[in-house]
Amino acid sequence: MTDKITRKLRCAVYTRKSSEEGLEQEFNSLHAQREACEAFIASQRSEGWVLVRDQYDDGGISGGTLDRRALQRLMQDVEDGLVDIVVVYKIDRLSRSLSDFAKLVDVFDRNGVTFVSVTQSFNTTTSMGRLTLNILLSFAQFEREVTAERIRDKFAASRRKGMWMGGVPPFGYRVENRKLLIDEERAEHVRWIFDRFLEIGSGTELARELDKRGVRNAGGNRIDKKFLYRMLNNRTYIGEAVHKGDSYPGEHDAIIDRKTWDKVHAILQESPRKRAARTRAETPALLKGLLFGPDGAAFSPTHTRKNGKLYRYYVSQTVLKHGAGSCPVDRVPAGEVEAAVIEQLRAVFRQPEIVAGTWKAARAHADDITEADARAALQQLDPLWDELFPAEQARIVALLVERVEIGTDGLNVRLRVDGLGSLAREMLAGDIGAAA
Repeated sequence: MTDKITRKLRCAVYTRKSSEEGLEQEFNSLHAQREACEAFIASQRSEGWVLVRDQYDDGGISGGTLDRRALQRLMQDVEDGLVDIVVVYKIDRLSRSLSDFAKLVDVFDRNGVTFVSVTQSFNTTTSMGRLTLNILLSFAQFEREVTAERIRDKFAASRRKGMWMGGVPPFGYRVENRKLLIDEERAEHVRWIFDRFLEIGSGTELARELDKRGVRNAGGNRIDKKFLYRMLNNRTYIGEAVHKGDSYPGEHDAIIDRKTWDKVHAILQESPRKRAARTRAETPALLKGLLFGPDGAAFSPTHTRKNGKLYRYYVSQTVLKHGAGSCPVDRVPAGEVEAAVIEQLRAVFRQPEIVAGTWKAARAHADDITEADARAALQQLDPLWDELFPAEQARIVALLVERVEIGTDGLNVRLRVDGLGSLAREMLAGDIGAAA
């Protein structure tokens, strides 16, 4: 009579805990799960069950994802043929998602691996075991979804009461004891931003002024136009809490008064083109300090009003000092001479030699800019020009134009090649655009 030979079945124990609470204890939930699983394996020693030495423990990780380091290592060992049985304390330790668990079972079946739960006795190699598995797993997923609904309902109820529910606090606030408190230093910047926007109506220009003042966001980065418009639309600053588009009175104090908020949003409701037109007459002259007459004297901007209409001019300093007739060109309409300069600039942007010069100037500061990049940047400015605020137009002209000479026979515009390079870099970086 020969003894029956029992094949050894290599058993891997997998444990998981959703939260990190208690993991620092000498004997925690992971240890308890492992101890129960090892005792069960020992009880099946007569069937050839033996414990593998590797441990697969995931602490502080949800069962709603398969992106777990120990689980991935276990599945790789399954694929490599190093495991015959996977043992867990409960099914939901392996996964709480029915679809995810189906993926794991497919891997087990493909490699001839059995799945066993210590507290829920079944075996996935039998049809009854599979039925039991699906039922238990469906209840585990149901429990998870109900818990998520409770959390969402609690969050919504808390927001309706105006409570702060976590996350990064808005610029100008800090969090203490789960409450929003005003950070006075940054709150002063917030008030200045709202007041300054009322004056200039341009997010692009406002971002540039903040950069010059050295104001940075909470992460120490430059405050750009996109960040500014998020601030200007954040109802937290008027003491409200927002949840899914609805606003409720908040527990925190307001930084901005309602009157200022309403004025800012009256401006924001206008299109950038209308805002630019509205502020055009209030902006410094486009060619101030750049326009010179045939005698070399500078032209100064001036204006007059007639029947409620504004008329702008550039007048020669020679005429202002010595009277009419002292200069061949005494005054010119501002709108006409500015339009002529802009038209010349637009024509210049399309000239191949200008594109090549711009590319060389830009490469001195950024090696990765190609000639095609420079051409594309200059071409973008043409259709964008009318969308820019007057202050931005004046800055670009000062950047590009060294001198404009006006005579009896026309205009001569002298460009700054290094300015073209700077402009191309700004265009490629997205720093120039309509304040929308």
